[in-house]
Amino acid sequence: MIGAKRTVRTMIAGAAFAMLAAFVSPQAGAVFAASEVRVVVNGTAITSGDVAKRQAFLRLQHQNADAKAAEEQLIDQTLKQQEIARVRMSVSKDDVDASFARFATGNKLTTDQMTQILERAGVGVAHFKAFIAVQMSWPRLVNARYGANSRMSNSDFVARMMENKQKPETTEYILQQMIFVVPANKKGIVGKRKSEAEASRSKYPGCDQAKVFAATMRDVSVRDLGRVLAPELPTEWKPLVEEAKGNTTATRVTDRGVEYIAICSQRQVSDDQAAEMVFRQEDLDKAKAGKNAPAENPNAQKYMEELRKKAQIMRP
Repeated sequence: MIGAKRTVRTMIAGAAFAMLAAFVSPQAGAVFAASEVRVVVNGTAITSGDVAKRQAFLRLQHQNADAKAAEEQLIDQTLKQQEIARVRMSVSKDDVDASFARFATGNKLTTDQMTQILERAGVGVAHFKAFIAVQMSWPRLVNARYGANSRMSNSDFVARMMENKQKPETTEYILQQMIFVVPANKKGIVGKRKSEAEASRSKYPGCDQAKVFAATMRDVSVRDLGRVLAPELPTEWKPLVEEAKGNTTATRVTDRGVEYIAICSQRQVSDDQAAEMVFRQEDLDKAKAGKNAPAENPNAQKYMEELRKKAQIMRP
């Protein structure tokens, strides 16, 4: 077990930690071991117990682990969690659990062994998942808010084009999202709704008739997602879209209910936007491998600054 602990510490400190940040779903407002209140962020308390867990987590990452650094991280995390909850862009608990299991497997551990290591390190599973949750959800909020404004500079783009000699190609999808709604107070009907969603896939009439089709069923909504390039696909949907047989993906249980993606059309494209998306994905892949990690998205920094300015942050 000592060897396993060293392995996890090394993985978190290096490349696998960056990879891990692409998975788990938020648990907004998570409350950790109760103790004295250190900070209150828009009514949400951060306790000394929370700070101690974050200090232990920072030590696993070989980062500055003093109380001030831990508090500042937790303030940012709480603001992000609150914003994620406000705009309802979290992924599901199933995604969280699956990601935790994948991380454990990647370290050649069972989930129970992984849990023991985190508990002994003073971090705990809930704290770990809440942190990774935000790492997955926050970029989605930033992209949803700023969209195409998150662009490479012209000079960077031209330099990459010169390096590549030709524009890279990627897949362009036109997508719709079918949502079989499950109210928060009726989670017991998830199984029934999943069966209904699965049955509807074989009858799906295509994107042009989707809203008429949805009207024949109870509590089903349709979202037009429009043009989505392969590098833009959310992590939790990407394998389902790429592996889809026919014009719909498999279903997923989310915080909204049971969903699947309809693929209206797909084709290979090589325009400037597609090329930039491919380059950005390459940069992300390098970051996950621990090579030349890019600086934080400036739009993410701007978003965070706005949340901080509007927030009520009190220290008793």
